[in-house]
Amino acid sequence: MKLLVLGGTRFLGPAIVDEAVARGHEVTLFNRGKTNPDLFPDLETLLGDRNVDLSALEGRTWDAVVDTCGYLPWQLERSARLLSSAVAQYVFISTVSVYADESHPGLDEESRVARLSDEEYERIDAMTLADVTGVTYGPLKALCERAVERLMPGRATAVRPGLICGPRDPTHRFGYWPWRLDRGGEVLAPRPMDGPQQFVDVRDLGGWIVRLVEEGHVGPYNAVGPGAPIPMEELLYGVKSVSVTPGSLTWVDEEFLVARDLGMWSIPLWVPAGDRRARGFNAVSNARAVAHGLTFRPLAETARGVLDDFDRRGDRATWEFGEEMLVKEAELLRQWRERAGG
Repeated sequence: MKLLVLGGTRFLGPAIVDEAVARGHEVTLFNRGKTNPDLFPDLETLLGDRNVDLSALEGRTWDAVVDTCGYLPWQLERSARLLSSAVAQYVFISTVSVYADESHPGLDEESRVARLSDEEYERIDAMTLADVTGVTYGPLKALCERAVERLMPGRATAVRPGLICGPRDPTHRFGYWPWRLDRGGEVLAPRPMDGPQQFVDVRDLGGWIVRLVEEGHVGPYNAVGPGAPIPMEELLYGVKSVSVTPGSLTWVDEEFLVARDLGMWSIPLWVPAGDRRARGFNAVSNARAVAHGLTFRPLAETARGVLDDFDRRGDRATWEFGEEMLVKEAELLRQWRERAGG
């Protein structure tokens, strides 16, 4: 199979490329050559900026394209229009943030998607990446999906991940917990202990995307895991199991944290039960993806992979975000002990 990957050198992209190469496929990358340019020296790389020049793709054919870096509808319209006669399938990496109402558990691929405001929609063709915010991100991705399906009807696949974690993660939203628990000592753990968590290891996701292409599956897929949401308590103790560093979890009440102006994800992965989105945010249905082959490795393997990746990068001891969180954690634990009279 001949596979074109738009982007391909950041986080999910390498996981897709690694799996495709391992399975014997011929991979071509198209990107600006600015992010990890030396990552795949043996693969063909076509240089170009999708925002201004796609000419390097002209006159070529592939079996499929995987688009890892589209955020704006006009970007997808340009690439899908050019590639509509060059590929049989267009796989677009979207997001579960496309859904309009995250307050209901069990959102599936048929659930209503979010929309831009009328004012935002009027200027959609003039939008740049600077216009992609927490408010517009989901609606824009939904419009990107629609653009591909309109230009390549019946040949479009929309992969909707939630939290992606594992090696090469540039955000460390999940990675904070393996890093912090491996440091040991007293660790602040935010209640509710039974708050559901969903995440997918980038290696599981990348491998599954390649298999989707091999089998020609189209349509939208919620690419979330594990098999069922797991409680925060299970997640933290599961991550802690990969470390031998002595430490303990101190579970801090949600009301205490909210009273200090802490909201959703101000502590990594934490969603207050009182937030209206809490019931559905980490309870998206993955039944369709699982039925089409999405599988999940053990939590401990993902946590171990995160720590190994920190060591390869050499920044485990000097990670800026982690250090900032340690300062915040220490102050919160101090206030928690004072409140409890400790």
